[in-house]
Amino acid sequence: MSYVVQVLVVEDFEPYRLFAKSSLAKKDGLQVISEATDGLQAVDKARELKPDLILLDIGLPKLNGIEAAKAILAAAPECKIIFLTQETSPDVVREALKLGAYGYVVKSRAATDLLPAVQSALDGKRFISAGLAIHEL
Repeated sequence: MSYVVQVLVVEDFEPYRLFAKSSLAKKDGLQVISEATDGLQAVDKARELKPDLILLDIGLPKLNGIEAAKAILAAAPECKIIFLTQETSPDVVREALKLGAYGYVVKSRAATDLLPAVQSALDGKRFISAGLAIHEL
C-alpha cells in the first residue's frame, strides 16, 4: 500500500479554498485532512494533526501566514509548507523562503503552478512561481 500525503489547506477565502482542494484532488496520493480559515486555527490544526504538507495563505486573519508558519515549524518541523498567496513583495517572498518554505505559489499562477509546487516539495525541492523578483536568496 502506498503512503497518502496528508494536506492541511489554510485559506480564509472559501472559493479559493475550494479551488485548492479540487486541484489537490487531481493528484493521486494526496488527501486534504483538514482546513483552516485563519492563522491561529492553522497553528492549532498543524500541532494536532501533524500534516505532511500545508498550503498556507499569507493574508490571513488573526495571525498572518508568515507568523503562523514560524509557529507551525517550531511545533511540527517535519511539515512542509507551500505558501499560496497573492502577495508578490520580494521582501515577503524572501522572508517566506528563509523560514524554510518549500514553495511560493502566486494565486494568479496557481492553476499551472500548484501541482508542480506540491510535487517539488514532496521531492524535497523548492518551487517558486515564475515572474517573482527575488534576489539574494
